[in-house]
Amino acid sequence: MSDSHLADDLQWTPQAKAKLKKIPFFVRSQATARIEHLARVAGVEVITVELVEQARIELGQ
Repeated sequence: MSDSHLADDLQWTPQAKAKLKKIPFFVRSQATARIEHLARVAGVEVITVELVEQARIELGQ
C-alpha cells in the first residue's frame, strides 16, 4: 500500500505503517479505514502501532 492511500490529515508512525503492511492485502483497505476512524474518534493525529493492533483485533486478523 502506498502512502498516497493514507488520509492526508493523519500521520502514521513508521512502526504503524510496517504493521499495516503485515495485514492481509484483501482486508488492508478495510483495516486502514477502521484505523483512521479509531484515530479520529480518539482525537489523535498520529496513528500508532497500538491503534493498528486495536483495529486488527476488531477485524479478527
